[in-house]
Amino acid sequence: MLAVGAILAVGLIALAVVDAAYRAAGLALLLAAAAFSVTGAIKVTVSSRGVTVASALAPFLRQNITMDRIERATARWTRPMEISGWGYRWKPGGRAVSLRKGDALWLELTSGTRFVITIDDAQTAAELVNRYLPRRP
Repeated sequence: MLAVGAILAVGLIALAVVDAAYRAAGLALLLAAAAFSVTGAIKVTVSSRGVTVASALAPFLRQNITMDRIERATARWTRPMEISGWGYRWKPGGRAVSLRKGDALWLELTSGTRFVITIDDAQTAAELVNRYLPRRP
């Protein structure tokens, strides 16, 4: 997604410079390029406080899930269409950050919803989350 965002931005800037008739539309579509770029790379952190998913390019864009909101964590192979597509996804029953098919960390939340993140070595992340989970009676 990062590459798509960069290519899209370059193309739209070139269009805006070359053809004045498309300048406004081209510059407006730069927002789409920015969205691809910001969500094109993520950083996932697991700590005793919870799981944080943040944009690598804009770290102020983040989602924190505290350990008291997590019921359990699992890892499994996931396809983007299984979780509603690519990017930051929201649907009834869950949310997801999906940049590719492959390993994914599945967080079952105490609210009955899911949060899914496609990451490398999701098994290690799931084991770490489960180790940090508070003991429930």
